Amino acid sequence: MRVLLIGNGGREHALGWKLAQSPRVGELISLPGNPGLADLGPTVEGIDVSDAGAISAMSRIQDVDLVVVGPEAPLAAGVVDAVSALGIPVFGPTRAAARLESSKTFAKEVMRKAGVPTGESWAFTDPGPAKKQLEGIDGPFVVKADGLAAGKGVLVTDDRNEAVAWVDHCFDGQFGEAGSVVLIEEFLDGPELSVFAVCTDDGAVALEPARDYKRLLDDDQGPNTGGMGSYSPVELPEGLVDDVLSDVVNPTLSQMAADGSPFSGFLYVGLVLAADGPKVLEFNVRLGDPETQAVLPRLESDLVDVLEGATPAWSKTATVNVVLAAEGYPESPEKGAVIQGLKNVPEDVLVFHAGTAVDGNKVAVNGGRVLSLVGTGPNLDVARDRAYDAVDTLAWKGAQFRTDIAGRL
Repeated sequence: MRVLLIGNGGREHALGWKLAQSPRVGELISLPGNPGLADLGPTVEGIDVSDAGAISAMSRIQDVDLVVVGPEAPLAAGVVDAVSALGIPVFGPTRAAARLESSKTFAKEVMRKAGVPTGESWAFTDPGPAKKQLEGIDGPFVVKADGLAAGKGVLVTDDRNEAVAWVDHCFDGQFGEAGSVVLIEEFLDGPELSVFAVCTDDGAVALEPARDYKRLLDDDQGPNTGGMGSYSPVELPEGLVDDVLSDVVNPTLSQMAADGSPFSGFLYVGLVLAADGPKVLEFNVRLGDPETQAVLPRLESDLVDVLEGATPAWSKTATVNVVLAAEGYPESPEKGAVIQGLKNVPEDVLVFHAGTAVDGNKVAVNGGRVLSLVGTGPNLDVARDRAYDAVDTLAWKGAQFRTDIAGRL
C-alpha cells in the first residue's frame, strides 16, 4: 500500500512514524513533510497543502492507495472532497463536515441541536454589540475568532479592557476572514482533557485520552500556544470516555448526518471537566498536537486497521511529551538557530520534528514549535524523567520549554 500523508508538523511526524510500522504500508510519501518524516520515506515540496486539485492529481499520478490528512487547513479547503472524487480512499472529513472546526459558530449550533453539553456562546458580526456583551458579563472573558487562525485567534483573560481590545483585533483583520465573526463564550472552569475518536461509516471508536498544556509558561502562565506538552494515560472518572462517545461523539455524528454533512475522520473533543459535569470546549476535525505524539506511541494496533474502524489495543506504557519551542514563540518565533545535541537523545525517548529544516549537514529551527521529546516508561514519573533528561541534551539560542509537564497530575 502506498500512503500519502499531508502535513509537516509534530502530529504528522507521529502519524507517519506509526503508519510506517504497518506491514500493510509499502511506501510512505509525505507532503511537504519535515526532516523527521524524510527518514521514513520520500517527501514532496512545491505543492500547497490546501491546493485540493494539485493534491488529488498527485495522488492519481503517484498511484496512491490511501491519503491521510493531518492538519485542518487542507480539510477546510476540500482536499478530501477532491481526492475521494477520483475514487482514491482518503481519511478525513469533507469540507462541509470540517466546519466543525473551521467555524466555531457552526460547531456550537450543531452541539445545540444535538444536545451536547457545552458552554453558552454569543456570535457577532459587528464590534459594537460584542463589546456590549462583554460589559454585561463577569470574567474571565473568552473571545474567539470564528474561523481558522492557526491557534492564535483565542483570548482568555480576566481583563475586560483586554477582551474589548481583542474584539477590535479580530474585526480589524488581524486574522483575515477568520475574524469576520467573533464568538464570546462562557468561561468553563476545570481541568481540560482531550478525547479522540476515529469516525468511520461503521461508527466511532475512542483513542486513549491525553492531557495537554496550552500556556507557554509553567503553572499555566503566559500566552496561549498551540500546546507545550502532553501526557498519557490520564486518570479519569470511570466510564468517562464511554460517556463522551455516547453523550458527545455519537449525537454529533447523528446530527451531522441528519443535516446532510456526514462526518468521517478524526474527531478531537476538547473537554473541560467542570463541577457540573464534562462540557465541550471545542471540536477539532483532526488529531491534536501535541497530544498525538503522546497517544500514538501507546497504540499496539496497526494504525491502518484503526483508520478502517478496528478497535485499537493499547499498551500500559506511559508517555510524556515535552515541546521545545523557538525563541520569541508564540508571537514572533525566531528561525535559523542550529539545534545542538540531536544525536545525543537517548534511545528510550522519541523525537518528533515539527519546526525544523536541514541546513547542510545540520538541523536548524524553522518554526514556532520545533521538536517534541516523548519519554516513555512503565509509569509517568519514569517517562517524565526520561523526557526532561533528553531536553538537557539539546540546545539552541532562546529555546523555550515548560518544566512542569505531567508534574501535577
